Amino acid sequence: MCGIVGYIGEQRLAQDVLLEGLGRLEYRGYDSAGVAIFEDGRLDVRRAVGKLSNLGGMLRDEPLPGRVGLGHTRWATHGRPSEPNAHPHRAGSVAIVHNGIIENYRELREELAAAGRSFASETDTELIAHLIDRALESGLDLLESVREATGRLVGSYALGVLCERDPEHLVVAKHGGSPIILGLGENESFLASDIPAILPYTRQMLFLDDGEFAVLSRAGVQITDAEGHLVERAPSTIHWDPISAEKGGYDRFMQKEIFEQPRAVRDTIGTRLPEGEADVDLDGIDLSPQEAKSLERVFLVACGTAYYAGLVGKYMLERLAGIPTEVDLASEFRYRDPIVDQNCLIVPISQSGETADTLAALREGKEAGARVLSICNVRDATIARESHDVLYTHAGPEIGVASTKAFTTQLVALYLLALKLGLARRRLSPEEFEEHARDLRRLPRILEQTLQLDGPVREVAHRYFRASNFLFLGRGIMYPIALEGALKLKEISYIHAEGYAAGEMKHGPIALIDENMPVVVIANDSPVYEKVISNLEEVRARDGQVIAVASEGNERITEKADAVIRVPELGDLLMAVVAIIPLQLLAYHVAVLKGTDVDQPRNLAKSVTVE
Repeated sequence: MCGIVGYIGEQRLAQDVLLEGLGRLEYRGYDSAGVAIFEDGRLDVRRAVGKLSNLGGMLRDEPLPGRVGLGHTRWATHGRPSEPNAHPHRAGSVAIVHNGIIENYRELREELAAAGRSFASETDTELIAHLIDRALESGLDLLESVREATGRLVGSYALGVLCERDPEHLVVAKHGGSPIILGLGENESFLASDIPAILPYTRQMLFLDDGEFAVLSRAGVQITDAEGHLVERAPSTIHWDPISAEKGGYDRFMQKEIFEQPRAVRDTIGTRLPEGEADVDLDGIDLSPQEAKSLERVFLVACGTAYYAGLVGKYMLERLAGIPTEVDLASEFRYRDPIVDQNCLIVPISQSGETADTLAALREGKEAGARVLSICNVRDATIARESHDVLYTHAGPEIGVASTKAFTTQLVALYLLALKLGLARRRLSPEEFEEHARDLRRLPRILEQTLQLDGPVREVAHRYFRASNFLFLGRGIMYPIALEGALKLKEISYIHAEGYAAGEMKHGPIALIDENMPVVVIANDSPVYEKVISNLEEVRARDGQVIAVASEGNERITEKADAVIRVPELGDLLMAVVAIIPLQLLAYHVAVLKGTDVDQPRNLAKSVTVE
C-alpha cells in the first residue's frame, strides 16, 4: 500500500525522479511522504504530512540537488500520520524506507532502548534503521549490516537503505508480501514498489523474490540470496504504455476505469475462446480432463471487492462445472483449519497480486498439497509467481482505489475457468458450451450499451445523494452484486450502505426502512424475479424510496419504484457483470456530488500488503 522509489545515477536529479515516481504511486493510498537524498556527502531527509504536493512545495523552496536518494509515501500502520512517523527514518548514518509490518517490534524496541537507543517516532520502521546502524558500528559493511538486521525481523518488509558511510550504493531487501522492482538504465539504477513509478525511465526491470537482497549502483544491480550467493536473473521488458496511467480526458481515474470496462473485458476474453471450437484456452494452463474430474472442491480466497467476485464465481463454478465451491475471506481462511488436500483447487483472486492475506491463504493451501490457480491483474506479482498456474485478467493499470474494471475482469476470468472445468468434467455439452461462449463474446458490446445509462444514473444520484443510509438488495447471483454496490458507495461517498440478500430483509434490516431510506433493488428478469418484487413491495409498504435496476422492456416495474434503471439482458450468470455497471456509476456520481476524493478515498489503500 505504501510507495517506494529510489534512484542512483548521474544524469538526473534524485528529487525529480522521486517526486515523479511517488506521484505515479499516489493511487496506492498514503498519509505522508518524504525523501532522503545525498547532498555534499551527507544525507538530508525531508518529510511532510498529507498530500505529496506538500513535500513538493518544500523541495521547490529548498531543493536537494543530489543524484542518489530514496522516496516514500506512507499509509499508517504503527503510529498515527505525522511528520515524525513519516518515512524515511534516520538512525545514525542510516536512512531507510519500509513497506510492510514488523510483528516483533515491541521486543526490538525494548532491546534497543535497553542498549541506550532513543527513538524519534512511534513506528516499527525506525527500529530497523537502528538495527542496521548498530550492525554498521560493529564493523560490518552496508549489505552485511542489512542482512544482519533483517535476520532479527519477524514480519514482512520491503526495504530501501542508504548510508552516509557508503554513498555509492543503495541496498534493498525483501521478505513477505511487499513487492520490490529494480530498474536498469544507462549508468543509473532505479528502485520502486510498483512498475508505473519508474516506467518513464526504463522498461528493463528485475523483480526481487523473498529472502533476496540487492545492491544498486550507477553500474547496475547485483542480487544475492539469503546466504549471500549471487543470483543471476534476466530482466523483464515491460510493455505498459505510461499514457494508460493518465486520465485520458475523463475527470477522474475511477470514471475512466468504469468506461474502460468493455475494453478490459474484451482483452480478458482475448483469444481464450477459439471460434468454432468447444474449448477454452487458458494461456497454456495444463488442466487435463483427468485432473479436472479428480477435483473434489474449489476454494476461492480473496479480500474486499475480489471476495465479492469470488461469491459470484461460486455460482458460475457450481452451475457450469458442477464442483462444490467455497468462498473464503482470505484473512479468515488459514485461521479456520480448512480441510484442504491434493484434490482441491485453491483460486486466490487479487488485482495487485500482492494482497498479504490472500498470499498467506495461497501458501496455506499450497502447503496442504492443493493446486493453486490464481486470478491476477499484474504480471510477475508475488501471488502470480507463487502459484502453480495464473489466469491473468487484462484490466490494465487500475489507479482508482475503488476497484471497478478489475472486478468485472475477475468475473470474466472466473466464468472462463468455469467453462473450462465444465467441459473437462463433461458437465457441459458442446451445444451448451457454445451458448455460454456466445453470451461471453457479446458481453463487451452489452457493457458499452449499459454505459450509455450514465446520464440517467446521474439524475438518480442527484435525487438521493443527500441520504445518510442506503440499502442494496439482490437474490441469487445478484446478492454479491448488491454487496459490491454497497461497498462502492460507502468507499467513495462515505455514506453508510449495506448489501443484503433480499430474502433476509425481513430478518432485521426492514427495521431501518422509512421515507428517508433509498433502497436499491436488483430486479432483472430471472427465475426469482417475482420473489424480488415481493421484497420490493415490503420496502414500499414502509415508505422506503425504491431504486430498481430492471431489465430492458420491463415497464410494469415503473409503478412499483421511485426510480428505474433498465439494463440489457444477457443470460442469468453474465447479468451479474452487467448489473454492477449502474451501481458503479451511481456510487461515482453520488461521491462527485458530495465532493469527496473519488480516486483516493480516506483511510483506504489500493494494495493491502499487510494483514
